[in-house]
Amino acid sequence: MSLLWIKALHLFFMVAWMAGIFYLPRLFVYHAQSDNQAVKDQFKIMERRLWWFVTPFAFLTLLLGVCLIYVYGAVWFKAAHWLHVKLVLVIALYIYHFYLYHLVKQFSRDVNLHSSRFYRILNEAPVLVLLAIICLAVVKMI
Repeated sequence: MSLLWIKALHLFFMVAWMAGIFYLPRLFVYHAQSDNQAVKDQFKIMERRLWWFVTPFAFLTLLLGVCLIYVYGAVWFKAAHWLHVKLVLVIALYIYHFYLYHLVKQFSRDVNLHSSRFYRILNEAPVLVLLAIICLAVVKMI
């Protein structure tokens, strides 16, 4: 597979993954605000399905990112300091992704330890991380 195809698929799966990462905490906001058990039960289904739907995209993004590093080579990797910073941010996104799973599991047991405001803030955090990742990948400075 050519380098450009790997890049294109890496970007596609990243965008698909981020769509879910942005939407899942929004579901948590609405779930936390609800007092109706039937509505909460519906949110549980939506949250679980969304997390499992986007998780393969997260793994494919990772796989293709590793392929890109492999294709560019070890010398490039050592010299690409911007990439080292990007990888730290990417690791943070994967930690965030699995933290969302923890929250999905809590909601599935009708355990909610946070306010809807917490979930609103949680919803905005990956936007800033994604902005930094994209800037690093495009500008390649550091």
